[in-house]
Amino acid sequence: MSAILETVSLTKSFGGLFAVDDVNFSLQKGDLQSIIGPNGAGKSTFFRLISGEHKPTAGQISFGGKDITGLSQTAISHLGIAVAYQITNIFPMLTVFENVRVAAQSRQTAFNFWSRALSLSDVLDQTSQILEDIGLAEFKDEIAGNLSHGDQKRLEIGIALATKPKLLLLDEPTAGLAPTETRQTIELIKKIARNLTIILVEHKMKVIMEVSDKITVLHYGKLLAQGSPDEIRSNEDVRKVYLGGVKV
Repeated sequence: MSAILETVSLTKSFGGLFAVDDVNFSLQKGDLQSIIGPNGAGKSTFFRLISGEHKPTAGQISFGGKDITGLSQTAISHLGIAVAYQITNIFPMLTVFENVRVAAQSRQTAFNFWSRALSLSDVLDQTSQILEDIGLAEFKDEIAGNLSHGDQKRLEIGIALATKPKLLLLDEPTAGLAPTETRQTIELIKKIARNLTIILVEHKMKVIMEVSDKITVLHYGKLLAQGSPDEIRSNEDVRKVYLGGVKV
């Protein structure tokens, strides 16, 4: 199976600091691959390089066989890479339905500025289905800013899904969530992963071990290890630098 995303010698430096240092990474279509590492390991920078938020200092990024190195966030988004950020990026004064509908409408190839939004039946159907999928259908008329933190996180994922991505980047989707909300989010990620390729950055090891097909470990910007959850769990180097020598 060919990789949907690859990086070759990907490097990002800030002055004399190498946040990402010569990383070779490969992601197979349909996989959920998590990226872990201690604070300062380069996870967030790597994430932002893939999404186009940062430009590489050196190296190459390929997506679907196309070189996307240095492309803008907008261009990368339209190629099929969507991001759900740790800090939610919703429209707080719009309703839940409107938040997802706007994202879905942004992908219409024949957008007519003068057409009424409510006449776009395919967009409305897509929006309703996404709200069902993420468990927010009952809150469709609620102002988004009034949602709980956990529901806002799910809405952020729904907005990303509305752009019909080929690859979804999830940035710490369970950060700050209560145990019940964390469990709901885990189940949502599992559901989404049945039909979508995902890169997950997450600090909670129980979440990582439960949902991941593969795990990549970064340390001081370098790739330390890659493998299945069982392989990472038993890797001595990973346990020393990240897991404190404790088995998980």
